[in-house]
Amino acid sequence: MPQLSKTAENIARQIIYEDNHLIILNKFPSQIVQGDKTGDKPLGELVKIYLKEKYEKPGDVFLSVIHRLDRPVSGVVIFAKTDKAMSRMAKLFQQRDIKKLYWAIVKNKPAEEVGHLINFLKKNEEQNKSYVYEKEVPGCHRAELKYRIIDKSDTYYLLEIELMTGKHHQIRAQLAGIGCPIKGDVKYGFSRPNSDLSISLHARSICFIHPVKKEEVFIVAPVPDEKLWLHFEKKAIGF
Repeated sequence: MPQLSKTAENIARQIIYEDNHLIILNKFPSQIVQGDKTGDKPLGELVKIYLKEKYEKPGDVFLSVIHRLDRPVSGVVIFAKTDKAMSRMAKLFQQRDIKKLYWAIVKNKPAEEVGHLINFLKKNEEQNKSYVYEKEVPGCHRAELKYRIIDKSDTYYLLEIELMTGKHHQIRAQLAGIGCPIKGDVKYGFSRPNSDLSISLHARSICFIHPVKKEEVFIVAPVPDEKLWLHFEKKAIGF
């Protein structure tokens, strides 16, 4: 076993699934999946460092981002380690043959315990924000999700969300559209930011048929190490 750098060791701690074709991590809210204007090193580049060191790979390491999470969001992120896995996973996402569940903490209780939201979203590039419309407008995209209330604390509600489409800031915008902005998400109307600048949205689980092995893969990402998140997780798993 080669000696890993601190960067590689940190990535190793975030891995929740790895085989010859895929590597799946539990992303921290502070991490970016791909490069942005901040110039911070993206998660994909850090994973490459881990792969290069662990497997002592010469030259460049192949790694492909399969899907993205917004920077302040935590949870499941999938990368492909082979070209075959990359193309087949991309097809699964295009055909919506992947089930993704998110957890979101909100302060306002939705009007309905269980809801099915279908809206049209239009992205404002300058603001990096999506706006919700009930009917189609020029440049919009259809957005669909289902949610249910699965728990509550003295002050907050925990929603489980099944994402049917994957649009820019979709969950954030659609929940804000029903008066339930996500805790910490000041961009979409929450009253104040979280202390670590995260928003309380977590990609909790993902389920799909492995692109090569053809077996079902079900991944659950532990919640961030934060008091309210841990409170909800412990209740959810019966501690």
